[in-house]
Amino acid sequence: MLQGAREEKFTAAARRHLKQSGIPVENSKGEWGLGQHELNIRYADVLTMTDRHVIFKQCLKETADQMGVSVTFMAKYTNGQAGSSCHIHLSLWQDGRNAFAGDKQFGPVMGSDVFRWFLGGWMAHAPEMMVCYAPTVNSYKRYEDGSWAPTRIAWSYDNRTAGFRVVGKGESLRIECRIPGADVNPYLAFAAALASGLDGIANQTEPPPIFEGDVYMAQELPRVPYTLREATNLFAASDFARQVFGADMVDHYTHFFRTEQALYDTAVTDWERKRYFERI
Repeated sequence: MLQGAREEKFTAAARRHLKQSGIPVENSKGEWGLGQHELNIRYADVLTMTDRHVIFKQCLKETADQMGVSVTFMAKYTNGQAGSSCHIHLSLWQDGRNAFAGDKQFGPVMGSDVFRWFLGGWMAHAPEMMVCYAPTVNSYKRYEDGSWAPTRIAWSYDNRTAGFRVVGKGESLRIECRIPGADVNPYLAFAAALASGLDGIANQTEPPPIFEGDVYMAQELPRVPYTLREATNLFAASDFARQVFGADMVDHYTHFFRTEQALYDTAVTDWERKRYFERI
């Protein structure tokens, strides 16, 4: 509570501005990392939430600028600290009811076939859709074992080491994808999530068995792509991505991501100067 109180001057102003912009705020609090904070806004349908996400970021940047402080949505702004994420909580609704709710047992979860297949599709397509969740070179520096960021593709119930964390029950049952970072483009992320989950329903894709325990220690589980280069190659070669997004979109973003990677590859970084300036 003290960590949050130290920055209340900023977060209180951000809450007020968001509320006055028509975005309902549920709470804010200090997070684990130095200078790291979390501000939660109320759930909504996908398109409304993506719009709120963009306004949210702009609001916090403007508020910080007016106060003479800085705010960043980099996924990993410094080494040795926890990265910043954008955990996506998603459920599917039909006729005013949560389609994930059901009476079938999946480990500790009671849900429907729709829930199971949506989860299976979302997980199955995660590697080839990774650029939609992690769009920058910096994004991939967040995926560090033991850092609260998911490094392996698994699902579990209320387990924060898993890339897919199932939470709630009944009408509140939902899937939390912990892969996206704070730098995510919400329109791409939600589009990828919906396309993957709906494909899972259409093809009745089964998820892997539920994982119980520390996912970081499970070396046998598949890893998330660890670099933008690897993720871009998977995206470019994905027939599924071309099917749901169209070839023009895939080619455009493939060019963008490869240009970003090439610029990074030729940049001289602070790490190199500290490492080599006098030593070599």
